[in-house]
Amino acid sequence: MMIDIHSHILPGIDDGAKSVEDSLAMARQAAEQGITKIVATPHNKNGTYDNGRGVILNEVQLLNESLQQEGIDLEILPGQENRIYGELVDDLQGDELLTVNQKGLYMLIEFPSSHLPRYANKLLFDLQVKGIIPIIVHPERNREIMENPERLYKLIKEGALSQLTGKSVTGEMGKKIQKFSFDLIQYNLAHFIASDAHNTINRPFDLRDAMETVGKEFGNSTRYMLQENAEDMIVGRMVAKELPEKIKKKKILGLF
Repeated sequence: MMIDIHSHILPGIDDGAKSVEDSLAMARQAAEQGITKIVATPHNKNGTYDNGRGVILNEVQLLNESLQQEGIDLEILPGQENRIYGELVDDLQGDELLTVNQKGLYMLIEFPSSHLPRYANKLLFDLQVKGIIPIIVHPERNREIMENPERLYKLIKEGALSQLTGKSVTGEMGKKIQKFSFDLIQYNLAHFIASDAHNTINRPFDLRDAMETVGKEFGNSTRYMLQENAEDMIVGRMVAKELPEKIKKKKILGLF
């Protein structure tokens, strides 16, 4: 049994599933992987897509009804992938932002792929003051974090969590990203792995392969901790985490 906390399975509202048929094909693929629950996390406020609470809750209900009609043993839970923006904390008082499964404890936060906004530390801290733990999605694919992992270390040290992408862990996004993903796990800077699935072909559900890779590299205790963190997250429980460490720069030995 596995839970996928980041997917674009809702039809026609972002760059994920284009139709209900696409959503059902993705659901079948997920079920074959042993996934039993999927958090639907459409893009929000990323400059292209705005998906507020009402739209997401409605689409989740419709897709769950379709899954039941098709006999697919899978449950979709509501969530949202929020691109970080300056007014995010102020907008918590409105009715557009959505925490994971509406439990009020966790929210997925996405950074631009190239950098971290200067206000990121303060905003993620302010979210926690409001009782929401930010989960930084795919930090291993952020150029500034790759160049300066201490930026992520400080955010995690201040209470944020992070989620790696399955394809990063398995090496399908390249050896450099895979190695950095392994570093993030080793130094207690990653707390979840999710598929970030968009379709069944080039961005599929690959959670089983990713978890098996973690088991081989770090042992089953790490694998099970990551899986259990997803279970705890969707019901609003605190997740397991170790003290974060700074990634040590590897010394290059030369011959003189």
